[in-house]
Amino acid sequence: MTTAEEGRQRLDAASVLNAKRTLLQLLARAGVWSGDAEELIGFVEAGALALAYEEIGGTGRSAPDGKGGEYAAGWLDGARAVADELGGVAERSLRQVLAGDPTADSPDDRPPVGRTEMERTKVAVTPIYLSFTDVSDLDPEVTEQVLGAVLRTMSSRQRSRYAGRLAEFATTHRERLERLYAEYGPGSAIAIHGRYTLVHSPTSVAVLERLAAAPSALYEEWDAAELPPAWLDGLTKAWGAPS
Repeated sequence: MTTAEEGRQRLDAASVLNAKRTLLQLLARAGVWSGDAEELIGFVEAGALALAYEEIGGTGRSAPDGKGGEYAAGWLDGARAVADELGGVAERSLRQVLAGDPTADSPDDRPPVGRTEMERTKVAVTPIYLSFTDVSDLDPEVTEQVLGAVLRTMSSRQRSRYAGRLAEFATTHRERLERLYAEYGPGSAIAIHGRYTLVHSPTSVAVLERLAAAPSALYEEWDAAELPPAWLDGLTKAWGAPS
């Protein structure tokens, strides 16, 4: 085998399947239910395809030089066809992950919140929160109640992409968030108990994103969950949004 061939080696299907089964077994030993593990692995697989699609389908691609106009046109058409097909594979992979939810393709339906959706959201909000302020504990049960209300404002498909929305929200509003956490969060003169309680919790990042993106749905789910109105009103005031 030449050096070039060695550099182009790819995993065969059996080896990929072996790796997936091994990971499932390791997660099972750690107490992760097989359905949850399959779902998480499915998201990773679909995400890898989506990222590959973005990379090869990005602008700036050009045909090899010196081949003539007809060659260049054919080359670009072929490249677009491959990119489009990969995009289709990525979309089908995501649909397969969400196949167990009949509301997955409906932007208006809000199914019950699954355990992996909850855990993915916790993983997403915590590092964003810690980029603005220090650790400050809130009752885990309260955390799940708040995030449950947040997630119920979205469809399954929207939830699958929520980590990206949160990252984009934090980047877009970084200065405003820095001010909010400095004035109301851990280390400020504001006590952890009271109307600004949620500013002391990583869940505040998710609540703020929903206040900006879907305030009516958030208030509806907040009331349905019987969460303290003062928490949402305090966070709304700190954010500077109309209540």
